[in-house]
Amino acid sequence: MNILTLVRQVPDAEARVKINAQAVDLEGTTLVIDGMDEYGVEEALRLRESGAAVEQIIALAVGPKRVEDALRTALAMGVDRAIHVETSERLDAVALSRIVAQIAQAENIGLILVGGQEADWDSQALGAATAERLGWPQLTWTNELKIEGDVLTGRHDVDDGNESFRATLPAVVTTQQGLNEPRYPTLPNIMKAKKKELRKDDLSQYGVQPMVRYVNAEIQTRARRNHMIDGKDPQAAAAQLLELLRNEAKVLS
Repeated sequence: MNILTLVRQVPDAEARVKINAQAVDLEGTTLVIDGMDEYGVEEALRLRESGAAVEQIIALAVGPKRVEDALRTALAMGVDRAIHVETSERLDAVALSRIVAQIAQAENIGLILVGGQEADWDSQALGAATAERLGWPQLTWTNELKIEGDVLTGRHDVDDGNESFRATLPAVVTTQQGLNEPRYPTLPNIMKAKKKELRKDDLSQYGVQPMVRYVNAEIQTRARRNHMIDGKDPQAAAAQLLELLRNEAKVLS
């Protein structure tokens, strides 16, 4: 069985993001693997290390040339090889699912791991759309996974807490914080990653067009008011905070 894990590239949470002509300018911004996708990469590695019959772990990224950096990070973590579908198009979750499904069928994939929520589209649709295309079961918001033969077991979050599940592979799983703690690539593995296969595909190979087209964005920015509240006197600090919320922020009546 092969495992496919999707990798997206997003700005680092601590990076400064610049706004230029009502658009996010990523020039000079530190970009990293989307946190939820990183949990998927780590879980694929842990499943193999636990003794599951995993032949290869393949990382997939769809996007411009710069996403190669995210794939190189996944390779350095321990992924066997990578596929980069290069495009400047902004693909929505439904269009992206078509690429994921085609690659899953071509690469003999038995388990697909994707982040529970896409940071770029702020959507939870990718896992569901991919599972629907393939006719596979989908397990969402997982916080524990095990593979025994062709059976996938584990737990996932639900409104009332969490519940256990059991499904026959192949399957699509969405990952989240709490599933694991991703490892840091070591220097030897970073060097090994440079020799691993990183296949380049063109979007035209997959016959995919965006279902949703980006037209425009209105980005709001607000300057800080720089009001410092002295917390030595809790009652005075609370009164000052209420005053600012009522008279300046206008959120209290």
